[in-house]
Amino acid sequence: MNLKEFDIIIVGSGLGGLVSAVVMAKHGYRVCVLEKNNQFGGNLQTFSRNKKIFDTGVHYLGGLDEGQNLFQYFAYLGIMSSLKLERMPTVFDEILFSDDENRYPIAQGYDRFVNELLTYFPDEEVALRKYVTDLQDTCKAFPLYNLEDKQDYSKQVLDLSVKKYFDDLTANKKLKAVLVGTSFLYAGEESKTPFYVHALSVNSYILSAFRCVDGGSQISKLLIRELKKLGGKAYKRQKVIKYHLREGKISEVETTEGNRYAADLFISNTDPKLTLRQIGRNHFRNVYFERITALPVTVSSFSVHLVLMEKKVRYSASNLFYHLNSDSVWSASGYSTTTWPAMYMLSMTEDKQNVGFADTVTVLTYMRFDEVREWNDTLNTVTDIGVRGASYERFKLQKIDQMVTEVEKEIPHLREVIKASYASTPLSYRDYIGNFEGSLYGPLKDYNDPLRTMISPKSKIPNLYFTGQGINMHGILGVTIGAVATCAEILGHAYLIRHIRESLFS
Repeated sequence: MNLKEFDIIIVGSGLGGLVSAVVMAKHGYRVCVLEKNNQFGGNLQTFSRNKKIFDTGVHYLGGLDEGQNLFQYFAYLGIMSSLKLERMPTVFDEILFSDDENRYPIAQGYDRFVNELLTYFPDEEVALRKYVTDLQDTCKAFPLYNLEDKQDYSKQVLDLSVKKYFDDLTANKKLKAVLVGTSFLYAGEESKTPFYVHALSVNSYILSAFRCVDGGSQISKLLIRELKKLGGKAYKRQKVIKYHLREGKISEVETTEGNRYAADLFISNTDPKLTLRQIGRNHFRNVYFERITALPVTVSSFSVHLVLMEKKVRYSASNLFYHLNSDSVWSASGYSTTTWPAMYMLSMTEDKQNVGFADTVTVLTYMRFDEVREWNDTLNTVTDIGVRGASYERFKLQKIDQMVTEVEKEIPHLREVIKASYASTPLSYRDYIGNFEGSLYGPLKDYNDPLRTMISPKSKIPNLYFTGQGINMHGILGVTIGAVATCAEILGHAYLIRHIRESLFS
């Protein structure tokens, strides 16, 4: 059995793991990343069908104009100048309700954001101006959002619900529905979601909105490149199956390939629930183990990926967020089977050979894991090929048909111009990404008990740390900031932030 030794081992090569790896390698640590799949990147992964590239999880990025927060983090990591990006149009998202013919615009830039919506809500300027101010003030309460070194979070920020915030902001029901119309970005729930989750999720897109040209996997490829430049290692097809402990600390991990990797420090970029269960209850205090493993998680999703015939569907560079009505935006994740899909997010890619026309369409909506639980014991990935059976294939085809039927209300005769269709279910996300029950964004944040739903980057095992979307916030920006927070626990907050700022502004 091979034994390889490093300073830090990172289990999982999602964005959080790769950012942590590069940061620690920059500070002289010998870093090793272990990935179970055949492709690095977690939610950054892409896949190809019919010679078309589809993104798993990166549909657009915010905060990437020069000087903005994600730009600064990516510049520090050494990848910003190599990213192939395409700025989205001024109106980058549109909100649509089935009982309303308007497409409500969500625009880049605070003033443009307000002015675009004033066309539809001319009496709501005070509310709209207050909203964009509150977005910025809420984000400022989280220091790493703006590369600052403070560690205090106002209770008033943490326990303000998104529903109460909008009820206090305006009495205009439609405006409230429009402003929470992109809640799929954080799987918002009326009775639980804090306003800060909304603010951190949407603010960076209003700052600036971009797409990755040829898919988000370029981010992971560039981070791997930087890691290797710094002397780090990254191995695919190395699924960690066991943590070995000695004197209360992790000493090494063991993979399915029969390799062992030893280190002084370990960072888990896998779902904290799964990590704790893999290590074993007996290594943690019961109250800690129970709190984390019992945390409710956000709902999962169902996605349809369509390859289109040439020159049949006009291309739109904006994302479309569709809802049944103004009420359903607050309850879409709690859909009934008769109203599914109660919402969807739709994005297209442009056919470069036929400019102005789409060559692919991706449609995403919520799906609870219970809908696929009968196939819970199956596993199917590129590295662990399995068969879920004919009933599962029928289930997917039925759901694709339902989704296309709903989308045809906006793109008439869509099914007639589909060349090929593919679907991903909560099982796909569970097996490839490793999230508990395919959860979209990890633990469900709850304003009623905000601290209970936060997981510290430091675990109760002295040399084990957590990173990834299960810690703090999700999304490209949230996970990047979370990874920096994880590294700051090891390197020191003041030191790391000073190092980042000096490297950017010196």
